[in-house]
Amino acid sequence: MAENQLKVLEQKIDELIKLCNDLNRENQALKADSAGWHQERQNLIDKNELARTKVEAMIDRLHTI
Repeated sequence: MAENQLKVLEQKIDELIKLCNDLNRENQALKADSAGWHQERQNLIDKNELARTKVEAMIDRLHTI
């Protein structure tokens, strides 16, 4: 009986190890996605700032005409 319980415990530990590995892989993938989204956000902010600057320059030129 004790040997059977030991086998069951061993199986549960193996399942936990597999779950931890799966969760670690998922966590790494989510972190990579997050870094990508942050970079994309920064790129959009930069483009928006450039567009705003260009529009302001055009408005200033129109005012001088």
